[in-house]
Amino acid sequence: MEELVNIEPVCVRGGLYEVDVTQGECYPVYWNQADKIPVMRGQWFIDGTWQPLEEEESNLIEQEHLRCFRGQQMQENFDLEVSKSLDGKDGSGINYSAIYSFKLSRNHVDWHSMDEVYLYSDATTSKIARTVTQKLGFSKASSSGTRLHRGYVEEATVEDKPSQTTHIVFVVHGIGQKMDQGRIIKNTAMMREAARKIEERHFSNHATHVEFLPVEWRSKLTLDGDTVDSITPDKVRGLRDMLNSSAMDIMYYTSPLYRDELVKGLQQELNRLYSLFCSRNPDFEEKGGKVSIVSHSLGCVITYDIMTGWNPVRLYEQLLQKEEELPDERWMSYEERHLLDELYITKRRLREIEERLHELKASSITQTPALKFKVENFFCMGSPLAVFLALRGIRPGNTGSQDHILPREICNRLLNIFHPTDPVAYRLEPLILKHYSNISPVQIHWYNTSNPLPYEHMKPSFLNPAKEPTSISENEGISTLPSPVTSPVLSRRHYGESITNIGKASILGAASIGKGLGGMLFSRFGRSSASQPSETSKDSMEDEKKSVPSPSTTTVATQTLPHSSSGFLDSAYFRLQESFFYLPQLLFPENVMQNKDNTLVELDHRIDFELREGLVESRYWSAVTSHTAYWSSLDVALFLLTFMYKHEHDNDAKPNLDPI
Repeated sequence: MEELVNIEPVCVRGGLYEVDVTQGECYPVYWNQADKIPVMRGQWFIDGTWQPLEEEESNLIEQEHLRCFRGQQMQENFDLEVSKSLDGKDGSGINYSAIYSFKLSRNHVDWHSMDEVYLYSDATTSKIARTVTQKLGFSKASSSGTRLHRGYVEEATVEDKPSQTTHIVFVVHGIGQKMDQGRIIKNTAMMREAARKIEERHFSNHATHVEFLPVEWRSKLTLDGDTVDSITPDKVRGLRDMLNSSAMDIMYYTSPLYRDELVKGLQQELNRLYSLFCSRNPDFEEKGGKVSIVSHSLGCVITYDIMTGWNPVRLYEQLLQKEEELPDERWMSYEERHLLDELYITKRRLREIEERLHELKASSITQTPALKFKVENFFCMGSPLAVFLALRGIRPGNTGSQDHILPREICNRLLNIFHPTDPVAYRLEPLILKHYSNISPVQIHWYNTSNPLPYEHMKPSFLNPAKEPTSISENEGISTLPSPVTSPVLSRRHYGESITNIGKASILGAASIGKGLGGMLFSRFGRSSASQPSETSKDSMEDEKKSVPSPSTTTVATQTLPHSSSGFLDSAYFRLQESFFYLPQLLFPENVMQNKDNTLVELDHRIDFELREGLVESRYWSAVTSHTAYWSSLDVALFLLTFMYKHEHDNDAKPNLDPI
């Protein structure tokens, strides 16, 4: 009968798993898993705990139950001839007997009615206990019986259906997957569980759902087979095998022989998962479903290269072309020079023909994109992408657009998440605007923060506002201020300090003759205001210009400052605030990009986001564990969902792209 009837698998756990009813096995849909999960049909459950009975006993009880009560109503009682009558009395003295009994291997079941069924153990101790309690006047059921229930404790309703998935997240692993196969599946499960907790706490009013799918691309690759393992010495074999299974992936990716295999492996797996998800969820694309990618470690670099189509061969050809265009300085004869000129003309002509041929092919054949979907958000975790881009020749630009490293038509939003002690992570913002190396990354909110400030409203803060113990005299110019090359990073207590707070702290410390840049500015403005309180601010600005570099290296505010009627302190405080607005220009004039109106160039939106350090966290221990600490972090889960649900909230209105 099972061969004739084709029973379709049943989707469970939000569509991530399927159950083969005939085989009694559960298996994942989107990834491979060696061990099948055994599935048991629950028919008879223990009262109170609602734990199911063993399937063999449950099936036997179900057969006897259907044989005796098939077609009967639940409320009816039956006077059936039973194999053995079990008489007893309850506490009230009323006879309480079973209408049917069924013997199992180690237990027996009594039916007192169709919906009142009890399970009894046939062990010797249980029989003695039942005999004693019955002698005391208690019924058999109330003394040692376990009541059974047929069916579920609560029937399912239409509302119990999982929320519609409107956003899928592909989770891409980095190095080390060969060493611990299936690790990305476990890591994704931890991230999914953390996201469920955050959804219940912060996004319970949303009728939609974000699903996380692992992308396991390493196990399907052949690469060099076992060649590297065969040339590995046997001494400290365990350590060498660990390095071969983890760090070797970086060498494979930098190899021109195996790089394409890694890229194609990840690309094909991403497209396979997307096609499979859309086939099982036909309404996803029609209703405008979004796709984001969360990549870890080396996976960030491979994902970036897939999205942008970067190829080292193209870079090598560009370098060769530049070398060919450089003039040859050595002495050459007339004939050699003539032949080189002809060769140069021939190569240029050949390049033109190749470009025309490429244009004809591109116009006749539509180029298939690398990915079958548009990436909404690209989250990098513990990413070395910045150092890879720097080694490829990417240098800071003069605009604050993300397009400098990742065009918006390829990916709407790039976000770089890292722990401050992660030894593999690097910042991306200084590759877009150089002076952002002195601006701290945005601090990620703790998941239990009440009413956190939206990230788009958080103001930038400087890492090195000034050297605290340094006091600059009147004869010293601003050229003695620390540079980003020679100045060490201040302690972590400066993270999160706003420019306004720095200014206020400098004013409060002005009574001690002003330490650091705040004291210098305060004392300078204070003298000019105290000596000539009735003059306009134009004269004070002239005094100020004497101690600052020329406009060719530094730009200072030249607009007229209003004179304060409250006297010396208010005027100095106002000028100090104006100076702090141009603080990066005063500190590092060579690194600052300015607009035509002499205002600081800012990023369209922030890219670097930093996890907060724990209060009792050891930095040395964190340096070892931080690179793999992102998966179960509730802070990371809240951060991811904040940006994914933000697009859903802004679906009707265009997102605010004002500089942040």
